[in-house]
Amino acid sequence: MTYTKTVTLPVTPDEAFALVTEPERLRRWMTVAATVDLRAGGEYRWTVSPGHHAGGTIREIEPGRRVVLGWGWEGAATPAVDGSTVIVTVEPDGDGSRVTLAHEGLTAEEEASHAEGWAHFLERLEQAAATGDAGQDPWAWAPENLSPTVAAEAALAAIQPALRAITDADADRATPCPELPVGALVDHLVRSLVGLGGMAGGSVEEVAGTAEHRVSTAAAQAIAAWRVADLDAPVQGPVGEMPGAVAATLLPTEILLHGWDLAEGLGLTAAISDEVVAYVRGLAEPILPMARGRSFAEEVPAPADATPLDSFAAFAGRTRLMAAEAGR
Repeated sequence: MTYTKTVTLPVTPDEAFALVTEPERLRRWMTVAATVDLRAGGEYRWTVSPGHHAGGTIREIEPGRRVVLGWGWEGAATPAVDGSTVIVTVEPDGDGSRVTLAHEGLTAEEEASHAEGWAHFLERLEQAAATGDAGQDPWAWAPENLSPTVAAEAALAAIQPALRAITDADADRATPCPELPVGALVDHLVRSLVGLGGMAGGSVEEVAGTAEHRVSTAAAQAIAAWRVADLDAPVQGPVGEMPGAVAATLLPTEILLHGWDLAEGLGLTAAISDEVVAYVRGLAEPILPMARGRSFAEEVPAPADATPLDSFAAFAGRTRLMAAEAGR
């Protein structure tokens, strides 16, 4: 069976094509993370929502006009990678453009589930084209089957709005991390992700660009490394050898807490489900106290109106900036 839907966007065909093919644009409406080798025979891999990864081969491409993808899902979901075909066509439409998506080679059951998914994401594509960003995806809010890597993907999705808000003018703004203003904290987080990915045997690239692009790219590569790592094997950590299963918990903790730090520095709120926060805190509580005095300060009292994420940050030694200012 084939699913087909057309949407009209208030952007040029070139801009529309970028929205459906470029990782930084895809993260604004459809993916948490994306890699795309945009050529015939190239491969792509998208984290569509935490724990759900689509991928395959780019079969054909007409730059600015048409791309044909072998489409499928990693793991047990169907169709399997490259098991169906997605054709995206972009055409001029007045001052804007018309995007048609056709998904071929589906069973009746697959067509029904993909129809719901494509309708959801194409509506978000319309929002992104109109406003620049579709905002947080509710489908990334409370993923099932939480694991350290799925929680890391959920944490990344939650902090991306704050990352997108960072401009060069924010570089010197204070954060709850002493001596690490916003710009330096972004650099620190990227370096930390490089190190965490290396612990799992992966290679994490430090790319140029916006804070969101740098952190999202490094986080995606670090998460990918941990998804295939042997958690039963020891790894070399920052202070010596540690069990892989313990080291894996550092990834969602680092992303979530530093995302909270950056949001605080910008005067924003990092919105994430209580379920994900509880899971990550449960991972961190046995090991975080061992790093107090080095990576983490002593626990501080949480404000009376603290969210679960605020309380986790207080457990990690963070003080909200407004509270810190009031205490001076």
